[in-house]
Amino acid sequence: MKKELLIIDGYNMIGSWPELVRLKNKDEMNDARDLLLHELANYQQYEDIEIRVIFDAQLVPGIQKSYKKYNLSVVFTKEGETADSYIERMIGEENLLITQVTVATSDLAEQWLVFQKGALRKSANELYKDLQLAKKSIEADAKDYRFQNYRRNSPWNRLQLDKLEKLRDDLTKE
Repeated sequence: MKKELLIIDGYNMIGSWPELVRLKNKDEMNDARDLLLHELANYQQYEDIEIRVIFDAQLVPGIQKSYKKYNLSVVFTKEGETADSYIERMIGEENLLITQVTVATSDLAEQWLVFQKGALRKSANELYKDLQLAKKSIEADAKDYRFQNYRRNSPWNRLQLDKLEKLRDDLTKE
């Protein structure tokens, strides 16, 4: 099975996801970047894929820098280099027989270049929806896990417990 690599245009996501747009509009770009990375770290762990987040140097001028945060690879491009050109170069290096590269961006021109280089594309909105579904799955898995541990010590089955919870809720309303 191919290793999956998701390359994300960071500022493209910040300009598209509702929570991040609110932070950006309040001039809290550091908070928006941090929230994006936090959300993606959970998604990365749940989906078991590698994620690299690329930010343009336009908003953080200076030399190129790469670092790890929340177990994600984060790259700020060098001054004068766009995230798009960096991503294009990375696709050429990473899209091999053993790696399937997907690029998350809503930039249509960039999506065409991604296709031409043999990688897959995902819009900011699609990634946001995938992330929300993963969050719901994580919550459901956690609830199931807690219930498994709880049920081991209980003579009640799930249906009986649901009825008891409903009865308790009805009684507390009165």
